[in-house]
Parts: sequence; C-alpha cells; structure tokens
Amino acid sequence: MATVLIIDDDKLICDWIANVVTRLGHHSVSTHLLREGLRKVQSESFDIVFLNVQMPDGSGLEIIPKIKAARSSPEIIVITELGDPDEAELAIKSGAWDYLEKPASIEAIKLPVICALEYRAGRMSGKPTMVFKREAIVGSSKKLNSCLELLAQAAGSNVNVLITGESGTGKELFAKAIHYNSSRAKRNFVVVDCTALPETLVESVLFGHARGAFTGADRSEEGLIKQADGGTLFLDEIGELPFLIQKRFLRVIQEHRFRPVGGRQEIESDFRLVTATNRNLEEGVLHGRFREDLLFRLRTLVIESPPLREILEDVQELTEYYMNALCERFGIESKGASPDFWDIVTEYNWPGNVRELIQALEKALLSAKDEPIMFPKHLPTYIRIQVARNSFPKKPASPGKPEIRSSVPKVPPKLKEIRKAAVSEAEQRYLKDLISFVGGDNNKACRISGLSRSRFYTLLRKYRPADGRRPT
Repeated sequence: MATVLIIDDDKLICDWIANVVTRLGHHSVSTHLLREGLRKVQSESFDIVFLNVQMPDGSGLEIIPKIKAARSSPEIIVITELGDPDEAELAIKSGAWDYLEKPASIEAIKLPVICALEYRAGRMSGKPTMVFKREAIVGSSKKLNSCLELLAQAAGSNVNVLITGESGTGKELFAKAIHYNSSRAKRNFVVVDCTALPETLVESVLFGHARGAFTGADRSEEGLIKQADGGTLFLDEIGELPFLIQKRFLRVIQEHRFRPVGGRQEIESDFRLVTATNRNLEEGVLHGRFREDLLFRLRTLVIESPPLREILEDVQELTEYYMNALCERFGIESKGASPDFWDIVTEYNWPGNVRELIQALEKALLSAKDEPIMFPKHLPTYIRIQVARNSFPKKPASPGKPEIRSSVPKVPPKLKEIRKAAVSEAEQRYLKDLISFVGGDNNKACRISGLSRSRFYTLLRKYRPADGRRPT
C-alpha cells in the first residue's frame, strides 16, 4: 500500500483526490498549506505528492525541488485551477511526474497514480546500479546527480543523445562519460567541432574523399564518421553545422551509410551519435537555420548540463579538484586556502561556468607562486569586485543626493509624537485644499468643513507661513 500526500487549500479537492486514492487501495494525508506539506514530506515517507500551484502561502512550483530532495523522493503530480503552458513546462523541468488541470476526472487522477507507483516499484526491484565512471565530472549536488542518472541511462543504450547547456558547463565531459561507460568504450571517441569545420571542406572532413575528388586530393582519406565506426561520434555545437550538410547528415544518421566525396560506392559506419549545443535549436528551426527533421533525430534523449550558478554547492569541491590538477600540471606543491578565499569562490555566480573557474584558478596559482595558502587577493580582481558589489543592497535610482545610512540604529520616536505629526500634516493638507476650493470665502469654508469660526481661524493662524500668506 502506497502513501499519498495531498497539498491543496481546497478541502473539497483534497477529499476528491483522497477518495480516488482510497479506492485504489492506498493511504492518503491532506494538508492545506505549503509549509505544512513540506514539513510532512521532510519528516515522513510518501510515494506520491499531489501539489496545488496557487497556495495561500506561496507557489507550489517553488517547492518541487525541496520535495524531490526529501529522503523518500516522491513523485509529484501538479494540479492547478488555471492551466498555463509555461507553468506546465516549469513543473516538468523541475521534476514533476504530471501536470493536471482542475477539475480532474477520476480517470485523470487514477492514471498518473498507477503509472507513478509502477515506475517506483520497478526502480525499487530493479537491477543493481552499475558503477558509473565519472572521470572529471565533480560534485554531489541534487541537480548534478540527476544528470548522472541520465548519463548512466544513455551509456546503457544506443540511442542518440543531445546535450544542451551554456558554454563552459562541461558538455564534452558528459559525452565522454557516456562513451567510456558504454559497451563501445574500447573503440574510438571521435570529436567533431562544428564551429571549426571549413565550409568548403566540411563534406570531405565528415565523409572522407576519394583520390582525385578535388584539386590536391592525391590520395583517398577516411572521414571522421568512418573513424567513429564501432565507437562514438560526438558533434560539438551541432547548431553550427551548415544547413546544406544537414540533409545529407540526416540520411547518414538513419542509414549509417554514406558515399565519400568523389566516391562511387557507399560505405558503412556503425557509430553511436552524441551531439551538443549551447544554442536553442527550436529557435533555429523557426528561423530556417536548422532542419526540424534532424532535430527530431538528435534528441531521442536530452541531457541539460547545468550552469555553475545552479550548483553552487559543488563549487568548493570543483575548485579543490582543479586546483590540485593545476598544481600537478605546473609542477608545484598543492596549496591550501583561507576561509575568506572559499567565501569569494562560493559567492561568485561564475557566468563563464567551469571554464571561467579554471581560468581564474590558473591566474590565482600564478599569482600565489610559492605561497602555501591561497587568499582572496590571488583571485582575479574582477571576481573580488563583483562579490564586494553584490554584498551591498541595491539602492533605488534617485536624481537627488544619495542617502547615507548610519550603521547605528536610531531610537524610534514615541507613538504620540508620530500621531501628532500625522494629524498636523493631515490638517495642513486639508486646510490648503479647503481654501483653494472656496476661493478665500471663509464663511463657505466653515460651512463645508463643519468647523466653528474660532476653530477655523485658530487652524489658519497655526499653519499660516511667517510671511502672512495662506498655507500652500
């Protein structure tokens, strides 16, 4: 019997889902606030969580990662009153099993529950997880571990894999991990940098050429696709592949057969295809730069390499790994680091990702020379400046003189002083508007305001400026 948690502020919805869960022979628990639901999932074991999006104390989508990080790692079925495509995309990307719109039918609730439980049962009773060789993939964050699970799936199959992510996030490391954990590990891992392919020779580089195929072709040459026979062909930055070549390459993926430039016969290549890009290929399709049919072929399995700012908990481990590797490369003793060095490294958001981290460490080690301990001063100046600037709260833009705040807290005034000031300001504003409305007719002012003449004149004297003019 499974246990299901329902997080929804609508009691009728909770009862409706609970009734379906009970009919399926499972136990359910309901909460009506996000914080209560989160507390339960972190202290108890659940198989499935039904999670409403719009809750009194926040958005359910924001706590999906925390629910997935719980020890029982339940499957999450998001429910919402107003279905939204962007909301659905965010929910699924965050790890939700399904996304349902209210009011959901009994069948709409039953199906994801049955499938999610079947999936969990398969995972629990499945084969032991193979030992995955990570090479230089360093870190233990939840997001990185999710990537490693997908890499292991990819290594155990022969499907086409598309690795997406920003520059410098280690997409080639992911591709190598797939290859060296697969049955093809003892064969070639061939890297093709599509940004470096000369447009006039791209066909020859990929497909090879026969002798005499063009001027200077004094002998036949084997192309990179043939070199990957039995191994893995990794096309880095596939979005840069020339459009005219994409159609021909699509056939190569389908048939694993191609004809070298100037050749008369087709040859075969049993390669496994892994590609990577830092571009949005869907946008490329919309703008006519990338073939849609090729994109469908490439993304049988998609793995997103996370930017460093999303796995900051891995930064210290990454820094230690690369610092030791660089010390070995430079032939110097391993170095320690001061606490404030780690503060800077872990607070910076690393827009250039791991590539920027490595370059910063190279500079820092050269700056430190023979010193045994690394300090913030060894890091690039721009990094220290950015962290320092981020430590101050942003001030609103103001054309006037910037406000200087004292670090010493002010003693708040007495309540009666605040009340007196507020009443005085309100009286002055009212008197100004009243006089403006009546055009100086004091009798009319007394009638409208309900003030006696004596009280009216008292207020008039109180707020009359020193030069004798009426209040403005």
